[in-house]
Amino acid sequence: MNLTLKIWRQKDSSSKGQMVDYKVTDISEHMSFLEMMDVLNEQLVNAGEEPVAFDHDCREGICGMCSMYINGEAHGPDRGITTCQLHMRMFKDGDTITIEPFRAAAFPVIKDLVVDRTSFERIQQAGGFISVNTSGNTQDANSIPISKIAADEAMDAATCIGCGACVATCKNSSAMLFVGAKVSQYALLPQGRVEATERVQNMVAQMDLEGFGNCTNTGACEVECPKGISLDNIARMNRELMKASV
Repeated sequence: MNLTLKIWRQKDSSSKGQMVDYKVTDISEHMSFLEMMDVLNEQLVNAGEEPVAFDHDCREGICGMCSMYINGEAHGPDRGITTCQLHMRMFKDGDTITIEPFRAAAFPVIKDLVVDRTSFERIQQAGGFISVNTSGNTQDANSIPISKIAADEAMDAATCIGCGACVATCKNSSAMLFVGAKVSQYALLPQGRVEATERVQNMVAQMDLEGFGNCTNTGACEVECPKGISLDNIARMNRELMKASV
């Protein structure tokens, strides 16, 4: 298939960016979206032009680094996938594809499609850990009963890969789904109850400090999340915060 790509190009964080049009030809429907980007970059390098900078690592839908805003959707026109799992069969011959970086004040552009998401790391550092010794001389697993429901919900929350799709798709650039998942991951298990009060207060405070917006229950974050993180985690975070405040 032959495609027109409208790609955001920006030299660095202090430069003014713009959309630039590119043509790519003979793209197989079996290619992944990142493979198509590789074809474009090879074409640009051969022509002596600067390749398009974009993040990627595992290309297996695990790390979340490959985040792109494609045709107005985080990770593109598919559900439950990251950009590296998006395939060109989702598009048609002759299509024009608009490709942008994740846009949020807390995710400043580094170059082209690469954004700085270290704000998520600082939120994690504020409270996303436990002090309970989970190695060495630990208790037998059966000595602390945990309900199947709580264990399943904790595991579901822990699948968050921190890609930032929830922020990118939210009209307020809210990080509450991400923070809610990280708080829930620990709040549902006894090991995480030790710092529960400090954790939720510190992580929410850091989230606000980073400049993320508030949640208005639109639900777009859950729809675009590649791991299907539930809005229930935001509700749980709010309950944990209310308990901590009193």
